[in-house]
Amino acid sequence: MNVAHRRYSNMKTIFSLALLVVLATAAHAQRVNGYWYGKATVANGGNSNNYLIELVIDQKNSTSVQALINYYFKNTFRSFKVNGTYNADTRTVEFKDIPITYFASTTQFQVDCMMDFIAQLRVAKAGSNMNGRFVGKGDYRNTCPDIAFNIQLNEAANNRDSILTALREFKETYQLWTPDVADTLVAATVIQRPIVNYVVANAYKERQNVVTQEIEVESDSVTVSLYDNGEVDGDSVSIFYNDKLLAASQRLSAKAVQLTIGVDSTKPYNDLSMFANNLGSIPPNTALMLIHDGKKRYEVRLSSSLEKNGTVWIKRKKT
Repeated sequence: MNVAHRRYSNMKTIFSLALLVVLATAAHAQRVNGYWYGKATVANGGNSNNYLIELVIDQKNSTSVQALINYYFKNTFRSFKVNGTYNADTRTVEFKDIPITYFASTTQFQVDCMMDFIAQLRVAKAGSNMNGRFVGKGDYRNTCPDIAFNIQLNEAANNRDSILTALREFKETYQLWTPDVADTLVAATVIQRPIVNYVVANAYKERQNVVTQEIEVESDSVTVSLYDNGEVDGDSVSIFYNDKLLAASQRLSAKAVQLTIGVDSTKPYNDLSMFANNLGSIPPNTALMLIHDGKKRYEVRLSSSLEKNGTVWIKRKKT
C-alpha cells in the first residue's frame, strides 16, 4: 500500500507540474492581434516593384486567425478579408489563396497571381515583426516570383475594438487611384451653397488649417472629387470653402463625394479645407482629392486630424 501510495503521489506531482507548465505556456503564448505595416519586394523585380502592405489581424483562438489584407501597388489599392491559421509552436501565420497583382502588370492591363501568405512572428522588447513571403501556388509558381516582406506591429493602433470594427465593416475593394472623369460616378453630389451646422462650424474655427498644395486654375469654376485614400475605414469629413460650410459629415469611400465650386478671382486665394468629423478606424483621416479645371486635373492627398484641417489654396490665373 505504501509503495502504491508513493507511486500515486509521484504521478500526481508530475501531472500537476506538467499542468502548470502547460498553463504557463498558454498564458505567455504570443498572439498576432493588431495592425501590421510594411513593404514587400519582388524577389527579382527591383526597387520599382515594391508593394506597401497592411494587415489587420484578429486571433480567434489558439490556431485560427482572421484578417484584412490591404496592399498598394503602383496606382492600385486592394483589400481582402481572409481566414488563416496560426501555429503557436513555430509562430507561423498562413493565409491561403491571396490574389496579388503581378509585378510586371501595367496600369492599363493587370494580371493576378494566386499566392499564399506565410510569415513567422518575432517578438522583442523593441517591437514585434513578421518576416515572410507571398508564395505562388501551383502553375503560378513558375511565373510569379516570391514577394518577401517584413511588417511591423503598430503598437499605437493595437486596439481590439478598432480591429473588430474594421473586420465587421469590411467591403472588398479594388480601386485605381487615378480614375478618369468618366469613372467619377458620385455617391453624393453636393451643390455649392453654404449650409448651417453650428457644432461643426465652431469646431472648425478651433483647428489649424495646414496648406498641402497651391493650385492655379484657368476656369471660373472647378469640380472637386473626394475619395478615401487607403482602406475604406469609415472616415467622415465636412468641407469648408472660404470658411463657409458646403458639405457636412460626408463618408469617404471608393465612390466620390463631388462638389462644383466657383473660383473668386478677387481673392488672392480660395481656401478649400477638409474637416475631420472622425478618424475612422485607422487614424488619421485621409483623402485623395481630384480637382478638375476643364481638361486639366490635379491630384492632392489630404490628411486631417482632430487638431488640423488639410487645406488646398485655389487661385484664378490672371489673364
